[in-house]
Amino acid sequence: MPIIVIGLAAFSVEIPFFFEGTPSGHDVEFHLYSWLDVANQWTQGTFLTRWAEMANFGYGEPRFIFYPPASWMLGAFLSKIFPWILVSDIYLWVCLVLAGLSMFVLAREWLPRRHAIFAAALYAVNPYHLLIVYWRSAFAELLAAALLPWLFLLVLRTPDQRWRVLPWLSLLLAAAWLTNAPAAVMIHYSLALLLLIVAWRRKAWAILLVGAVAVLLGAGLAGFYLLPAIYEQRWVEIAQALSPGARPQDNFLFIHTKDADHDAFNHLVSWLAVTEIAITISAAWAVRQYQRISSDAWAGLAAWATACVFVLLPVSAFLWHWMPKMEFMQFPWRWLLCLSMVMVLVLAIGVHRSWKRAAACALMLLVIVLGWNRIQAPWWDNNGDLREMQDNMDSDIGYEGTNEYTPNGVDPSAIDKDARKVTIDGPAHGAIQVTEWNAGNKAFTADMSSPDRLALKLFAYPAWRVEVNDHTVQTATRKNGQILVPVMAGMNHVRVTFVRTWDRTAGGWISLVGAGLIVWLFLGSLRKPITTSQAP
Repeated sequence: MPIIVIGLAAFSVEIPFFFEGTPSGHDVEFHLYSWLDVANQWTQGTFLTRWAEMANFGYGEPRFIFYPPASWMLGAFLSKIFPWILVSDIYLWVCLVLAGLSMFVLAREWLPRRHAIFAAALYAVNPYHLLIVYWRSAFAELLAAALLPWLFLLVLRTPDQRWRVLPWLSLLLAAAWLTNAPAAVMIHYSLALLLLIVAWRRKAWAILLVGAVAVLLGAGLAGFYLLPAIYEQRWVEIAQALSPGARPQDNFLFIHTKDADHDAFNHLVSWLAVTEIAITISAAWAVRQYQRISSDAWAGLAAWATACVFVLLPVSAFLWHWMPKMEFMQFPWRWLLCLSMVMVLVLAIGVHRSWKRAAACALMLLVIVLGWNRIQAPWWDNNGDLREMQDNMDSDIGYEGTNEYTPNGVDPSAIDKDARKVTIDGPAHGAIQVTEWNAGNKAFTADMSSPDRLALKLFAYPAWRVEVNDHTVQTATRKNGQILVPVMAGMNHVRVTFVRTWDRTAGGWISLVGAGLIVWLFLGSLRKPITTSQAP
């Protein structure tokens, strides 16, 4: 029954798709093209992709080094099974169902089955999730929503189960890093806050050590992604992630900028935030009054919600500059991902009368409808738009790149989209034959009349190794960042390989060691009895 109800609730979100098409939110092209690129590379035999071959219209970018793999691997997997025009719809449904199921498990700690099902269904379709579905298309962030109920549940079990919780908490933190970086930052800061609250109430400061070890183990498990993503930031224009409009100071509630479209969306999300805050406060009063959950859970939820509200406001600007990596979350309203979980839980626990629950749901739906009609309507893609994306990949046209993942010294605006894969840069003449050209390996021969340079339809990046006649050569670059390969007169056999740099190798070994430690902890926890401590 929980799966059926949650599945139907998630399906109801997609009913407008039958009439309007597929939502074309802010990030839709980024994700859908990523899925297509990854699926193509799987066909070529590359499973864990690193280089986005068709980004920047075929010149590429190291997108998959920096963007966590969970969402694009799931999207690529679905695209291999289902018709392309349905893939994003199915992905959204899967994310909403996973979020609902995780909330059901958490809600069953305090609620009977019927009320837990209500909490699960509401969490799956809560207003912020609807904002992601219809306006943002932030597919990775939506997938991360399923982790938050598990986080709260594990924190509450930490004082009693201590080291038994450690491997599970480590796995959750690793999953956060591998799903969505901004969500991972939120989850780690939320973990620190919740553990501090519980440790202070229980006077059990040892659980902070459990949390610290879980953070290290989680990062270790995700090391194959994290270490390259951190180290190789020096090779790309990562600061472009904080361009005007994408900075925290441009995205507090009800902020005004010179961009009318930006402000319209900001006002939409601001009214949604105000609604969630009001419902959370009202429901929390009932929870506190009737003491329907443990004091630890109540204190944790109250502190978590308060922190979420605080960081939405301009008064928190100093935190966004001072707290590590907070600034790269870009949008303060992303914390609604956490606030929505708290709102749903306290509403389900504190308000049991059906008419009050219905009134709260109606208010949330009203805000979405009014925002849709009066502030900013969603954008839509039809089946032809989706097929065009697929055609652009099949015909090697490619797609636009991402500013923050652009390699240093590259100017995507100065490229020739219709350039051949290999061209002669100077006055020499020659015959060029391409024998292999995929994301990680490119090979061709060039029979040259005189020494010259060959321009590749490929952006320079330190991980590219170029060999001419089995000897590694030093390449140059054009002003736009295009690789130039020096060749001699006569026949030249050229191979270009995206090699495994030291950080990728080290990250893989760190993940392997972390996995071994997790297995050891699991085996050890099976032999240890559970110790309990009493809440005050």
